[in-house]
Parts: sequence; C-alpha cells; structure tokens
Amino acid sequence: MSKLTAKQNIKSIVTAIKAEEQSLRVRFPILNQQNSIAMTIMLLSLLSLIGVGMLYYIALIPAWLCIILAALITSISHELEHDLIHKQYFSNRPFIHNFMMLTVWLMRPNTVNPWYRRQIHLHHHKVSGTEQDLEERLVGNGIQSPFLRAVVIVDGLLGLLINSKRFSKEIKGFKFLQVFNAGFPITSAYFATLYGVIAYHVVQFIQPFKVPLWGADILAVAEFLMVVLIVPNMIRSTSLNFVTSSMHYYGGVTNLLEQTHVISSRWFLPFQLFCFDFGRTHTIHHFVPNQPFYIRQLISKKVQPIMAEHGVRFNDLQSLKHANRYFEKAE
Repeated sequence: MSKLTAKQNIKSIVTAIKAEEQSLRVRFPILNQQNSIAMTIMLLSLLSLIGVGMLYYIALIPAWLCIILAALITSISHELEHDLIHKQYFSNRPFIHNFMMLTVWLMRPNTVNPWYRRQIHLHHHKVSGTEQDLEERLVGNGIQSPFLRAVVIVDGLLGLLINSKRFSKEIKGFKFLQVFNAGFPITSAYFATLYGVIAYHVVQFIQPFKVPLWGADILAVAEFLMVVLIVPNMIRSTSLNFVTSSMHYYGGVTNLLEQTHVISSRWFLPFQLFCFDFGRTHTIHHFVPNQPFYIRQLISKKVQPIMAEHGVRFNDLQSLKHANRYFEKAE
C-alpha cells in the first residue's frame, strides 16, 4: 500500500466515522448534551459502586458477586477518564472537569493520576506503535516473553520496576520516579493495601500469630476494600491491559491504519466484558480521538465493515507471536 493510498483510506475511514456520528446526533438530539450525559453516567456509576459495596457490607450479596459487579462498574469509569483526558466534558469549567477526573481516579485506584496520564496518552497518539509509546509499553505492548508480559499486564507496579532500566535507555525523557510518583497518594495506598493483605496471609500461613485488636480492625477494613475496590480493579485492569496490549502494534508502524487492529474474536469476550468492549471500539478512537465512548459503541457495527474495506485488520492475533510487530501481508 503506497503512502498516498494509505492517506486516502484513512480519510475515507475518518469521513465515515464522522458521518455516522453526525447521523446519530441528528436522530437523537439528546446526544448533544455531552456534559450532562457524562455527569449522569459518572454519578450513576459512583452510586452503583457504593451501593454494591453496601450490599456486600450488610451481607446481602456474596464477595464473588460484589467483585464482578464492581469490576463491571469501574470499567465504565475508565471510559469516562479516557474522554476526560481528551477534554470531552466540561472543558470550559475546570472545577467540574477536575472533580470528575478525581472521582474516576478514586474509582480506579490502581492507575496513575489522570492528569499525568493525559500527558502520556496524548503522546501515545503521536508515537503509537513505536518504542517511544510509554503508555502502551507500561501495559505489556511489545514484550516477547509471555511470562513477563503476563506479569506486566496483571501488576503495573511490578511491571514498572522490572522494565524501568530498559525504558530509561529506550524512551526519551523517561524517569522512573516521575511515573511512580504519578500514583501518589491513591495508587500508592492501593498497592500498599494489596501487598499488605497478601503479606499478612502468607505470614499467617507460614507462622500463624495472634493479631492485636487494633490490627484486626485495620485488617477488616483492608479486606473489605479488597472485595469492593482492589480485586475488582485487578480484574478490570488485567482485562483492559490484555486487550489493549494485544490490539496495538509495536514496530513496523508507518500510519494510522497500522497502529491497531480490531479484536472481535469470541475468545476475548470475557476480557471485553470487563473493559467495556474496548477491543471492538478502540480503533475508532485512533481515527477520531475527540468522540465520547458511548458514541463509539453506538456506531461501531456500522463503521467496522468500512474500516475493514479500507485496510484495518481484524483479529490479527498472529502479531502476538512477534511481540505485536506489524508485518505487511503477502499479496
């Protein structure tokens, strides 16, 4: 595919996406109330998360159900954060905008703060598919070893520690402390709680000991948080990291058509469930970044055939064998 042809295909895809969005907005004028829609979604998600936690606290639902429901709810907050990063909501009202940013961070405490993530995400759009794409490399994109890839996908902090030296050599301006400190204090508290509870149970298994009353109170709070917030976000982030690191290419990328492929395989359905169908819709975002997540969901079925017609690949899972590298297909 020549460079000119690539540009023509990209233009056709972008035109089709925007046309579908415009048609949708004409048919449903309420979609033009983006700020109100986003605030409603956020408050409903927050209240649902609190409600699920309360149901678990008063023993009306079991831990496993609380974890699943909370993971589903927090996947919505991730999509909201993604849109907030692109300033889709309340861009001219900074107090409300930043309140929403803080709220979605509290609902997803195992991520860096959204203000720092804005920096690396906007940079991601400029350098997607290259070694300079810190955001995707932080979640496992471009890693050859299946074991190391799994570690990075499941535990972002451990992945950062393992890859820090390599990133320092390969990524311009990378500083370990800058990324690490971008999680303070919320992400720091998340991992302190997670590792603390794990360490407690490991030590208890090896050498049981009696916990003082104050320690038992702290443990009760920590274990409650494990069920309503920490484990759900482990499921959510693991699912998202697996999907996004599978669909983004790393190396061999020369244009927008080669940055991602669409994942619609049924084998990914359990993971799609906990990342709000990210694999089916995220490629749309690469062509038209300034678009609410629910719009992408509503137009995805109509624009997917157009993307396929103009060169976007679907379910190119063979790329995983080559650390996500993009290869031209033989004619």
